[in-house]
Amino acid sequence: MTHKRVDARLERATETVLYSTDGKVGIVTLNRPAKLNALTMEMRLAIESVLLHADADDATSVIILRAEGRSFCVGFDVGGGAGHERPWRHDALKYRERLAVSMRCLMTPWTLKKPVIASVQGHALGGGCELAMFCDLTIAADDALFGEPEVLFSQVGPAVLMPFIIGHKRARELIYFGDKIDARRAYDIGMINRIVPAAELASATMKYARRLSMIAPEALAAAKLAVNRGLDIAGFHAALNAGLDVLAPLYAAETEVGKEFDAIRSKDGLKAALVWRKQQLGE
Repeated sequence: MTHKRVDARLERATETVLYSTDGKVGIVTLNRPAKLNALTMEMRLAIESVLLHADADDATSVIILRAEGRSFCVGFDVGGGAGHERPWRHDALKYRERLAVSMRCLMTPWTLKKPVIASVQGHALGGGCELAMFCDLTIAADDALFGEPEVLFSQVGPAVLMPFIIGHKRARELIYFGDKIDARRAYDIGMINRIVPAAELASATMKYARRLSMIAPEALAAAKLAVNRGLDIAGFHAALNAGLDVLAPLYAAETEVGKEFDAIRSKDGLKAALVWRKQQLGE
């Protein structure tokens, strides 16, 4: 495996998002394991930058998106407590701008010319679940959990692409309740492509990627573009942008549940706020 040195603009990105290569396979790694790869805004921008760098690497034709630690990604970093400044908090227009940047970053795998394979272990929640769904293919360890739990604290994931991946009825249930599903259920409803034992995730993903890298890169790029353009004709981009328009006011608003959640989080931490919410729901 070769670790690539990226240009100066990406030096900070390499702290939380790494890039290496193995033959014709580029490997982008989320590298914030102590925080279960929770996504700060800086890390979201780093994902975009490093993935674009990987797409421009002429030595590779396939990209793996993976993560260090026990979880792929638990979503956006919402752990800020008292004193955590959020100037966009009650401004719907500013919040829409921020959400649009977040969605653009998460959507980067979708927009690249090369196919991107998500390699998922542990949690893939919220923005992490969206990031995996934006990848062309997903291989999951048998311990993986998927879901978008934002609704539990009065928000909704900014990229409402789940209906396009698994269908409206199933997506509504997962989005409305905020439930998590295991890898088997995710496979059964078409959210992921393969399940492998956790201990074999890295090797199985690399084998899958190497097989794909044997396909002519021109054919892969054309196939991906054809699929994406078909979805765009069906309204994919318009639906995502409409979602931003609808959700930005929700993010900027104060709800009773949201106020209580934020108060507990500020006083006792995010874990305590999540425990409070689960107790309310009888979990």
